[in-house]
Amino acid sequence: MQVIVPFAGGSASDVITRIVLDHIASTLKQSIVVDNRPGAGGNIGTAAAAHAPADGYTLLMSTSGPLAANKSLFRTLGYDPIGDLSPIGLFAILPNVIVINSKFPPKSLRELIDYARANPKILNYGSVGVGSSQHLAGAYFEQLTNTQLTHVPYRNISNYTPDFLSGQVPLGFQLLPNVIGLIRSGDARPLAVASDKRLTALPDVPTAAEAGLPNYQSAAWLALLAPALTDGAVLERIRTSMEDAVNDPKVRALFVEQGAEPLMLGEKALADLIVSETDKWAAIVKKIGIEPM
Repeated sequence: MQVIVPFAGGSASDVITRIVLDHIASTLKQSIVVDNRPGAGGNIGTAAAAHAPADGYTLLMSTSGPLAANKSLFRTLGYDPIGDLSPIGLFAILPNVIVINSKFPPKSLRELIDYARANPKILNYGSVGVGSSQHLAGAYFEQLTNTQLTHVPYRNISNYTPDFLSGQVPLGFQLLPNVIGLIRSGDARPLAVASDKRLTALPDVPTAAEAGLPNYQSAAWLALLAPALTDGAVLERIRTSMEDAVNDPKVRALFVEQGAEPLMLGEKALADLIVSETDKWAAIVKKIGIEPM
């Protein structure tokens, strides 16, 4: 069996996916090969899986970008997230974390909002590209707080880190794996988590709602899918083994180390989430005024 991952090897989504796949392979007593096919915000690999034979031997791990947000960011995807894919289940979520360079004044989310309002367009925040979860999380923050920030896109997160440390780009709406080292070193101050629950890895950091910004939720989520028309019995077998993995204490501990929260959603719940997230980000992207690529 092969699982196409539409992102580079070693990325947060790739590492977390391999953790769950190792457990699934052990449960099914079947080898699983990961096929990394990055490009076009995850569209290239997702399209390859969507059009693969529905024989149960090819699966897809995809995320909130290719399955939801990208529909508003690209003129054509090369696939239909609903019609071309059969959802198996969601297994992890990575909320965005609002971080600021520790040398900057704001020590709370409320202070950040006040600082940003007093200094429009002065605060730069970094992301791994236009339309990435970090970019959309920042844009959504601007909309909810009536602030004006400056978005600085990078090709990869390693280029963002030096500018964050220097104070040139002191703000981030990042996935925890991208900034956990900066937080541990004291160079980054986490202000809030864009989730309805606190992160297990950051128990002392409040949610956005707790910090005074209700309804601000933004996260990357990871799910397994298969080409449409894949045999239902095969999908159920994989779904059951994935649920076993998500409930395994060792897997959960490894997820937390990577800044992910284990979460199991089945076929119907995942399908509903794809629809609701597509609508949510379409409205946000329209308000930002991003032209489809």
